[in-house]
Amino acid sequence: LGAVLSKIFGSKSDKDIKAVIPRVKEINTIYDSLSSLSDAELISKYQDLKKELKNLISSKKEELVENNEDVDLIDETLNKLETDFLNQNLPKVFAIVKDASRRLCGQEVTVMDQKIDWNMVHYDEQLIGGIVLHEGKVAEMKTGEGKTLAATLPAYLNAISGKSVHIVTVNDYLAKRDSEWMGKI
Repeated sequence: LGAVLSKIFGSKSDKDIKAVIPRVKEINTIYDSLSSLSDAELISKYQDLKKELKNLISSKKEELVENNEDVDLIDETLNKLETDFLNQNLPKVFAIVKDASRRLCGQEVTVMDQKIDWNMVHYDEQLIGGIVLHEGKVAEMKTGEGKTLAATLPAYLNAISGKSVHIVTVNDYLAKRDSEWMGKI
C-alpha cells in the first residue's frame, strides 16, 4: 500500500526536494549576476552581510536590554533574529560561495602536498544538499556527488554570525584534506 501511495503522491524526499527548487532557482539567478564583480567586490558582498547581521543583533540587543527584558527572552529573540536573517540571505550567500568556487576553476591548488586543478562549481544537487544541511536535516549523497563541496554552503552561511562552524568527517586525514581543499573557497 505504501509503495502504491508513493507512486501516486510522491515520496517525502521528492516533496522535500520539490519544495527547495524555488530557492535553487533564486541562488542560480543571483549567481548569474555576480560574474561581473571583481574578487574584492564579491568578498565585500559577504562582509557586508556579516556587518548587517552584527548591527541588527547589536541594535536589537540594546533595545531589549533597555526594556529590561528577561535574559532568556533576549537570547531567544536574538537567536530567532539570527536564524531569520540567515534563512533570508541563504540564496545570496550560496550564490557568493558558488561564484567563489567558479573563480577557482582552472587554477592549480595544493592539497595535502599534491597539486590539483580546481574544476568544481556547485551543481543544483549540491545546492539542494547545502539547503538541507542548513535546515538541520540529513542530506544523503552518494560517493562522488559532492558532499564535501555541498558542505561549504551552509558552513559559509552560518559563519556570517561570527560563531564557530564545525563540520564532522570520518577521519583525521579527510578532515585535514577537506579543510585544505575547501578552504580555498
